[in-house]
Amino acid sequence: MMRYEIVPMDRSHLESIAALERQCFSAPWSIPMLEEELFNPQASFLVAEGENGQVLGYAGLQVVLDEGYIANIAVDPKWRRQGLAGELLEVYCRFAQAHLAFLTLEVRASNEAAIALYVKHGFVQAGVRKNYYQDPKEDALIMTREFHREGEA
Repeated sequence: MMRYEIVPMDRSHLESIAALERQCFSAPWSIPMLEEELFNPQASFLVAEGENGQVLGYAGLQVVLDEGYIANIAVDPKWRRQGLAGELLEVYCRFAQAHLAFLTLEVRASNEAAIALYVKHGFVQAGVRKNYYQDPKEDALIMTREFHREGEA
């Protein structure tokens, strides 16, 4: 059983996360872009950190008022299919349950594993962004999960 903990992103993670971005995405975030999020009071970036401090995966959330936008979820290919992405996503879902009206994200229409993960966590397709992704050109599915806090109708 792999041991890891979910920790807030800090400067020590930036190089590893940028490398993971390059490995996972055709339009990766750079170190300066990631570093900027460290100082963004409306952002929360989490890291699944292995026993030796290595970055196994990470996720980013940006919040505006009562809306949450999941900007990124990435897991090192060597550590996939072990529940890391689900655990990172679940942290944001618990936060949203207490504080937000909804979470939303975009996902490549062909990314069946990610879509299945989001559906498992209560997300539904809310729309399509035509040709949202480049290299290769592909539509994005907009997926959303709404939250109703206790005491609200």
